[in-house]
Amino acid sequence: MINKLGQVMLYVQDQDKAEAFWKDKVGFKVIAYGGSEEMGIKWIEIAPTEDAATTLVLHDKAVISKMSPDLNLGTPSLMFYSDHIERLHAEFKGKNIETGELVDMGTGRSFNFADDEGNYFAVMETV
Repeated sequence: MINKLGQVMLYVQDQDKAEAFWKDKVGFKVIAYGGSEEMGIKWIEIAPTEDAATTLVLHDKAVISKMSPDLNLGTPSLMFYSDHIERLHAEFKGKNIETGELVDMGTGRSFNFADDEGNYFAVMETV
């Protein structure tokens, strides 16, 4: 039986730029750095908080493509949650994050945003 989602892999063009985006603009924390010099692979594990149940792991898309050519390297559709959606929306705009309009979804307000590689994610108001 599966009892939780542990990690979500994000395959990125530039790990250092992706790390800076998630840390400096979104406010995530680095949980761990890892990898294997022998295999030529490194990863960066990040999360909204140090004790988050689910983390994101930033992998180099080109390296993973060589290791596993049949792997789907597309960006997953992720929905984040926020207790302060209006404040977060304004903060993202103030940090020059490409941000969609705040819209009422009937079950709460939501907006989308893009990382520096043009991948879109969404944030939903916690109700």
